[in-house]
Amino acid sequence: MQVFRQFRFHSARHLPNLKDNHICKQMHGHTFNLTIYVDGKINSNTGFVMDFYDIDTIVNENVINLIDHKLLNDIDGLKNPTSEILCRWIWERLDK
Repeated sequence: MQVFRQFRFHSARHLPNLKDNHICKQMHGHTFNLTIYVDGKINSNTGFVMDFYDIDTIVNENVINLIDHKLLNDIDGLKNPTSEILCRWIWERLDK
């Protein structure tokens, strides 16, 4: 079984490794949508693969609270916060 939970956060960034004339080199903001998928068996006691309350707690504490309404470039590991690098950064915080 697979369940998913969607989150939204707002952050600013600039991509410093781009050419000076690239629009994304300048500071700009985004509304990001994040979908977290959890695979597993349905727990016969709870009826959940994973309780959404637990998913919310984990994602908010380890990701959203760290990047929502923040400048991504100021966060350790996000000096060049492309969407790909941001995804990897999020994964590293949730994989455990």
